[in-house]
Amino acid sequence: MKHRIAAGALALAFVNAVALSARADDGTPNLDAVIVTATRTAQTVDETLASVTVITRKDIERTQARSVEELLRGVEGISISNSGGPGKLTSVFMRGASSNQVLVLVDGIKAGSPTTGMMAFQDLPIDQIDRIEIVRGPRSSLYGSEAVGGVIQIFTKRGGGPTTPSFSVGGGTFRTGYGSAGVSGGGDHAWFNVSASGYSTAGIDACSGNPVTFQGCAVIEPDRDGYRNAGASMRFGYRFDGGAEAEVHALRAQGHTKYDGDVTVPGVTNESQVVNEAYGADLRFAPVEAWRITAAAGRSVDRSQNYKNAIYDSRLDTQRDTFTLQNDVAVAKGQLATLGADYQQDRIVMQDAVTYPFTYGRNARGNRGLFAQYQLGLGAQDLQASARHDDNDQFGGHNTGAVAWGYALAKDVRAVVSYGTAFKAPTFNDLYYQDAFFSGNPDLQPERSRTTEVGLRGLPGWGRWSVNAYQTEIRDLIVIDSSYTSMANLDQARIRGLEFAFSTRVDEWEYTVQATAMRPEDTTPGATYGYILPRRAQRSGRVDADRRIGAYRVGMSIYGEGRKFDDAANTTVLAGYGLVDLRAEAELDKSWRLQAKAANVLDKHYETAACFNQPGRAFYLTLRYQPRR
Repeated sequence: MKHRIAAGALALAFVNAVALSARADDGTPNLDAVIVTATRTAQTVDETLASVTVITRKDIERTQARSVEELLRGVEGISISNSGGPGKLTSVFMRGASSNQVLVLVDGIKAGSPTTGMMAFQDLPIDQIDRIEIVRGPRSSLYGSEAVGGVIQIFTKRGGGPTTPSFSVGGGTFRTGYGSAGVSGGGDHAWFNVSASGYSTAGIDACSGNPVTFQGCAVIEPDRDGYRNAGASMRFGYRFDGGAEAEVHALRAQGHTKYDGDVTVPGVTNESQVVNEAYGADLRFAPVEAWRITAAAGRSVDRSQNYKNAIYDSRLDTQRDTFTLQNDVAVAKGQLATLGADYQQDRIVMQDAVTYPFTYGRNARGNRGLFAQYQLGLGAQDLQASARHDDNDQFGGHNTGAVAWGYALAKDVRAVVSYGTAFKAPTFNDLYYQDAFFSGNPDLQPERSRTTEVGLRGLPGWGRWSVNAYQTEIRDLIVIDSSYTSMANLDQARIRGLEFAFSTRVDEWEYTVQATAMRPEDTTPGATYGYILPRRAQRSGRVDADRRIGAYRVGMSIYGEGRKFDDAANTTVLAGYGLVDLRAEAELDKSWRLQAKAANVLDKHYETAACFNQPGRAFYLTLRYQPRR
């Protein structure tokens, strides 16, 4: 019954938005935002042939999101699994692909852990983020390994213009406190931003695991599992008179989290200190007017120290170094050719395990990639084709490609058809990890996929809408084997999905609706044929409604997610749920704002991973200072 209520609320909000759209005013959202992730070249959201969502700093502050997980929740094509609240392991699944089949970039730098293959989304400081670009669908033909489900690129604050300080402080339920401070500016030719933030919460009891069935954390340890985070970022850039640009940038996040773990079992810990860094430098210049060169180098770092009841247990430090040289040539009007080369090296810098020490079969590997792309615009038609060859030290050569075609059916309606292939190399953990109960599999093969997509999108005067349908077939999908003791390649998996997005503005109301329906299933002939891949929600949706009333703003977000399975055998069911958040904001003057938020106001109990709890009803108050330019 509760699921029907959540679904009804989503439907009602959508119908209301559609019914009112006929008298919407001209104040539609900004549709000219420039993105770079979909093609590795600058284009507006409306020019791209990819399925893209852009989350701006304005969106972050409007929704009063306190984490990247909260910000991404309900976005079309995305499903999230969290192991116990703030600071706990957070996995992001895009279009049904595995959580390590999503490529994450931070200011253009490939981020994430080479051992797990995942980005620590739970530790990203949201106060350092300026915008997020989400590109759904395969992008291996431009970026190489990992971009099977799509790409998420996170941009830190850039700065520019007059020198401007900023400040925020807040707190709320679960003894939560947070704050940030920064300054940005640079004038006409330069830009800079320097900022820092902190977050602390007593948290909730992360896990209600059953030590008999070994679900979740395999222990009953009723306590609060707190989390602390300190983040900082900086960007400095300069545009020379000849048009050349140089920039350096860095992001650092340091977290300390406690969790439930049966410390009587060898190799199990209950506390971690983590550091994630991404820093690099870019140089962009044009030898001639039609030829633009970009050179970029960067490093991402993932370090963790683990403890048992505050006693040191183990440490693992990894790093990823990347270098890119890209050439963009304007061949003619409406035609752009791109040629480039990438180099990447993943390395385990330090491994120190007190309990069950083991040696990775390799502690470093490199990858060299060559890619090419051609973009063509001919009146009502747009064409994009790309191809890439990767040479991996461990797995040899892999070729990937993609093609997309767009056609303007009418002034405000465009159809898009695309096809792309992708691959992902096994991670170091997939191949070599060992503990008392589990071991990697050095015989694993890289995962391979192919995706077909068709879509329609419209830009009427009252807003925007899009519908996309896709099918992804994956060969050699890496999963936990049937004995739950090692990794194995699954012969075949298939994901079919439908995504819908709609936004409009009616008088002083702004509406956004996002919805996803998909079937991610095992299609390997045999007993498991048709089983749903674990932790992927088959139905999900989100509705946002916001209204400005003079100096005040009020808003509401509704999230809905259908049932999913926690295991590949489809024996452990995670029930569907619906959440409601309310928010309000008051402009005290031109520089100061006071914000209030009530999260999960219905106090819904739900799980996104079996036996791991999620926060109940909570209230937060935030004071922001940001002079208007």
